[in-house]
Amino acid sequence: MITQVTKGIKISVHTSFEGTFFKNYKMHFAFGYTITIENQSKDSVQLTSRHWQIYDALNDLEILDGEGVIGKKPVIRPGESHTYNSGCLLASPIGAMKGHYNMVNFSSTEKFRVYIPTFKFHAPFALN
Repeated sequence: MITQVTKGIKISVHTSFEGTFFKNYKMHFAFGYTITIENQSKDSVQLTSRHWQIYDALNDLEILDGEGVIGKKPVIRPGESHTYNSGCLLASPIGAMKGHYNMVNFSSTEKFRVYIPTFKFHAPFALN
């Protein structure tokens, strides 16, 4: 598990290989990830948007920006956490992701970034 703390917000990431399949005559590799966002600060915060950089060993960098996570903009109170599952498709059996969440501190109305550490994907057969 990969973890990182920014301004009292702890991000933990666990990855998994979900399998392979053919799409448009090309092999694709499916990976899943579970992210837990834990509020270790003294203020309630809300996740408003996300920014991802997706690295695929066979493709160029892909940048994704969007509102919330899986259709939600969770409010996370002190001592509480929000966990969600998602995934990505890569053209190669090796890749990685990193990024950040844009958040708002409810006490100060400060907008801030919480960094998501780089987490790697690899199919079990791709590494010795």
